[in-house]
Amino acid sequence: VQLQASGGGLVQAGGSLRLSCAASGFPMEDYFMGWFRQTPGKQREFVSQISRSGTETYYIDAVKGRFTISREDSKNTVYLQMNVLKPEDTAVYYCAAGASIGDYTYWGQGTLVTVSS
Repeated sequence: VQLQASGGGLVQAGGSLRLSCAASGFPMEDYFMGWFRQTPGKQREFVSQISRSGTETYYIDAVKGRFTISREDSKNTVYLQMNVLKPEDTAVYYCAAGASIGDYTYWGQGTLVTVSS
């Protein structure tokens, strides 16, 4: 099982990035997919998730209206489009897969997003 996140980088405040997470070794279409983030000294924070069908999405208030999660099961990939980025969005972003809501079993390595002011 592998989740490979990519797409992080350095961007100015107000800019955009799209994170990708390529899944392998398990049937992604049977799993909820989520994005989390973590900054040094803080606990990992849930950011967004998408249902197995892709029809239901959830976001924390801090990113609602700016981030969009989507999935493309034919490519075994989940995305996080991040717009109007803020310095407080700076973190290592992780993707995860779970068989049910809140029960994330598989985790990828992180990708660093740095937003400069």
